[in-house]
Amino acid sequence: MEPSPRPTIKDVARTAQTGKTSVSRYLNGEKHLLSAPLLARIEKAIADLGYRPSLMARGLKHGRSRLIGLIIADITNPYSIDVLSGIEAACRKNGFTPLICNANNEGVQEQHYLDLLLNYQVEGMVVNAIHMPEDTLDRLKQSALPMVLIDRKIPHFICDRAALDNDQATTLATEHLVTQGFEAILFLSEPIGTVNTRRERLNNFHATLARYPEIVADNAEIPLTQGNLLDDTLRQFHTRYRGMRKAVISANGALTLQVARSLKRIGLQWGSDIGLLGFDELEWAELAGVGITTLRQPTWQIGYAAAEQVIRRIGGAKDPVNEQLFPGELRVRGSTVR
Repeated sequence: MEPSPRPTIKDVARTAQTGKTSVSRYLNGEKHLLSAPLLARIEKAIADLGYRPSLMARGLKHGRSRLIGLIIADITNPYSIDVLSGIEAACRKNGFTPLICNANNEGVQEQHYLDLLLNYQVEGMVVNAIHMPEDTLDRLKQSALPMVLIDRKIPHFICDRAALDNDQATTLATEHLVTQGFEAILFLSEPIGTVNTRRERLNNFHATLARYPEIVADNAEIPLTQGNLLDDTLRQFHTRYRGMRKAVISANGALTLQVARSLKRIGLQWGSDIGLLGFDELEWAELAGVGITTLRQPTWQIGYAAAEQVIRRIGGAKDPVNEQLFPGELRVRGSTVR
């Protein structure tokens, strides 16, 4: 059976034996302008027809969609899940609805969603960026659409941002390994490319260990899909510095999981054979044998702050560009304890 057509305001008016103007007044909260009998007929017609007004159409008619576009680089990343929860909470508090788009770490998909959200006439955007070419940046600047970046920066594009304080967090993590007596430390990240967060963490890692010349500082970039390369890198690191106390810092939660799997494949145990510290708190970290030390990001707070800021801009706030940096928190477990 074909579905029945959705009832319209015209259908309500005909059923209530009145004009569309009276129904519009009812829907727009101007019920005091209607007589009691007419009010009752409209209410009955709406109930009988199961009529639901189009909030999008009504919003656009008044120049408001109450929509905030949200582009996330990778929605499967544990980091993204908590960020989304914070954004949704701030939107709900302020009467906005988030439109969530997963770019799946693909630049082409990111461009598609940017175009889609602009066409949907969202009032603002929160973006966890991947890559934006010059023509896209020009379009965003011309649209004057309020936008807040989460975590990653966009080169040559100045706007509000909410993110982890990477210098504080990386120093905290690296200093912890120093105090635990590790003599060789390997910093692992996915390919850095233009991702500022990965570069900031790597640079601060080396800057911190520059104060400890007796400690070996090493680093490697490993794509998540290159399990064999990760195995070889970890095996070589362990062999090269045989007899020294060694540890690995993983730059994000997804990579920490791959490192844990790789260590198991090559027969090394974190905590006894090699230390392991990962950025991002993971639900399974405390259950993984002796437990894995993590650098917890206040991801919910970051998402909430980003949404609050874009809503402020939508409301007309004209204060200078604001970069909110949040400190990380070290969760020490058996994988790094002496």
